[in-house]
Amino acid sequence: MFMLKNKILNLLPKRDPDTHKGSYGRTLIIAGSSGMSGAAILASRGCVKSGAGLTYLAVPKELVNFINTATPEVITLPFEQIKQVKADVIAFGPGLGINAKAKIMLLGLLKLYLPLIIDADGLNILASNLKDFKKAKAKTIITPHPGEMARLTKKSVNYIQENRVNIALEFAKEYECIVVLKGHRTVVADPLGKTYINQTGNPGMASGGVGDVLCGMIAAFAGQGLSLLDAARLGVFVHGLAGDLAAKQKGEYGMVASDLVEQIPYALR
Repeated sequence: MFMLKNKILNLLPKRDPDTHKGSYGRTLIIAGSSGMSGAAILASRGCVKSGAGLTYLAVPKELVNFINTATPEVITLPFEQIKQVKADVIAFGPGLGINAKAKIMLLGLLKLYLPLIIDADGLNILASNLKDFKKAKAKTIITPHPGEMARLTKKSVNYIQENRVNIALEFAKEYECIVVLKGHRTVVADPLGKTYINQTGNPGMASGGVGDVLCGMIAAFAGQGLSLLDAARLGVFVHGLAGDLAAKQKGEYGMVASDLVEQIPYALR
C-alpha cells in the first residue's frame, strides 16, 4: 500500500493548549563514538525538530561537553548515567561503533519493556545476536539500509533490492518487529502482514547522516504516543518530505543531512 499524504499527516499528534514538555515524550538516544559524534548530533536534532518534549542523548563521556555545546536543546549525558533517565522510548545505534560495551547495552535494552528503535551499528550488533532478538521483551523498530538488511538476513544486497517488500515482511513476521527498509521507495512492514511504500524523498538524500536523522524522527513520534507502526510511517513520510523541501531549496547535489533537519518543521507545517 502506498502512503497517502492526507492519511499519513492525520497521524500527527494533536497539541492541546494546556500542555508542557512532559506531554510530548521523553526520548533517549544512545549514539556516537570517537569520530562519529555527528551521527549522534543529527539523530538528536531530528528528534527535537519532530516535536519531542525532552530529548536525552547518551554518548561517550569524552564527547559530552562538545555535543552539549552543539545541541543546546538536548540533555547530553555519558553512557554511565543512562539508568537515571526515565525514558518513554529509546533509539540505539547511530555512530555508536561495534564493541563489547555497545553489545552489552543493546542486549540489556532488549530485555526492557520499552519501545526501542535500532539503527546503524545497533543493527550490525544485532546481526550477530539474532537469538537474543528473538526473545526480546522490547517492542522494536529496525531501520536497515539494504547492506544492513543483507547482514541481518545473510542474503546478498542484490537479492534484498529485488525482493524489498517480501524481505521486509518476512523479517517483521519472524522477529515480531516493525521493519523500515530504507532506500528508494522505503518499505515499512509490520508482523501482522501490513506493508507500506513511501513516495516522498529524492536522490539528494543519498548522503551521510540522513539515516541518523530518520532514527531520531521516528523515536520522537513514538515518544509522543504513536504506535510503533504509525511512528515509523509518519517518520518515513515526513523525512522524505523534508528532503524534498531541502532539494527544492539547495538542489539534490549540494544538500546535506543538516539541511534536511532544518526543513522538518516546514514539512510538518
